[in-house]
Amino acid sequence: MADLIHRVYSEDGSFIDRPFTDEEIKVYEENKKAFEFEKLQTKKATESAKAKLEALGLTIDDLKALGL
Repeated sequence: MADLIHRVYSEDGSFIDRPFTDEEIKVYEENKKAFEFEKLQTKKATESAKAKLEALGLTIDDLKALGL
């Protein structure tokens, strides 16, 4: 993984770049895992909803036509 860098804006219009601390890297990795987990859960829920619609003989376009 490339080094993670904070870009901090100063009031004089310049920027200061500094590497993440070990604690910040840990939080970044935890947040990244949580985001990937939520993305997977959303995908599963979407697939499940589509399967339920198919079982009822409906499509997403049918729901859109009904205004849902």
